[in-house]
Amino acid sequence: MANLKEVKERIKSVSSTQQITKAMKMVAAAKLRRAQDRIVQLRPYSEKLSTILSNVSSGSTEEGMDTYAVEREVSNVLIVPVTSDRGLCGAFNSNIFKGVRQLLESDEMSGVNVSVLPIGKKANDFYKKSSYTHIGDYSAMFGDLSFDKAREAAEYAMDSFVEGKYDKVVLVYNEFKNVATQIVRTEQLLPVVSAESESTTTNTDYIYEPDKEFIVQDLIPKSLKIQFYKSVLESNASEHGARMTAMGQATDNAGELLKELKLTYNRTRQAAITKEILEIVGGAEALAADS
Repeated sequence: MANLKEVKERIKSVSSTQQITKAMKMVAAAKLRRAQDRIVQLRPYSEKLSTILSNVSSGSTEEGMDTYAVEREVSNVLIVPVTSDRGLCGAFNSNIFKGVRQLLESDEMSGVNVSVLPIGKKANDFYKKSSYTHIGDYSAMFGDLSFDKAREAAEYAMDSFVEGKYDKVVLVYNEFKNVATQIVRTEQLLPVVSAESESTTTNTDYIYEPDKEFIVQDLIPKSLKIQFYKSVLESNASEHGARMTAMGQATDNAGELLKELKLTYNRTRQAAITKEILEIVGGAEALAADS
């Protein structure tokens, strides 16, 4: 059985850890509120833009109208995994790595050259050590998250697709469902999936002002950047939700451990007192026998 000093030091250590995890949970909860508000406000706008983008792309038959929707034989793929900058958020990052691995093991990726554009420090560090081509460094994006920072990465992916460097661009990120649930999404950014390719199609006839070419050159790139930014915001909200849940569980586990340690401390203390009493009684009996 451990001595009282060891148990007391362990109780002190676990108590300090519990205070830290509790504070981190509170910080994550505050950040989650702001991140959740941002993604909830952006979702309707992004979804409507995506619908318009698909319909416009499906109806674009004129030369130059399918810049971002052109289908090529897939030989080079750019994967964009979105992770966090820091850990202590449960399986948040490992789920992204697992999702990328499942994508790479699928039949459609067989014999394809893969490049990785990591978003977040965890993805950046992980894929630097991999055998895949590592592109760019956007690990500091979440330090001061803004549309401008996400736009830089989106523009690289879009320009590379137009130039023919990549035949497909795929986003892998955590979609925010609620505090306890994050869903790994694998979403094709480029080429744009036309409405004709989707399971539910809507026949929409648009009136273009000033003209269709202007819409394609201005609206479609802007819509793709918004779609990219949305995936980053989804990941950001999911990260805070995952960290809040993980730190909450850690705080609860520390509380359970403290109960066990305090019980052990009391038992050890009681055993030490009982031992001292027995020694005193034994000594008294020995003195009585001598006299």
